[in-house]
Amino acid sequence: MKAARSRSRRPQAWTNIAKERIGILVSLAEKEAKRHPERTKRYVDLARRIGMRYNVRLDKGTRIRICKECSSFLIPGYNCTVRTRSDKQSLVVTCNKCGSVKRYPYSKEKKA
Repeated sequence: MKAARSRSRRPQAWTNIAKERIGILVSLAEKEAKRHPERTKRYVDLARRIGMRYNVRLDKGTRIRICKECSSFLIPGYNCTVRTRSDKQSLVVTCNKCGSVKRYPYSKEKKA
């Protein structure tokens, strides 16, 4: 019978470094988005790969601004269209490069 192999966990320092690196790459992508779209795509790909390798999630704001299909950094009015659907209470983000559509539900704020 084989001995049970223990799964070693990555040190917390590695995940902290990964989070920091992802933040740096996203900020670089944001700066370079209009001038160098191909460089921006590379930054986004690297950030996603680092997140997958070290099992680190991208924060919600970053996930909304990245197209899953073509890995472009979405800037409203430049390379994506943002619409609100009041009847279905959702935010619709359409990538102008690949045409993929993402929908995010929202609820109206309650008045006090």
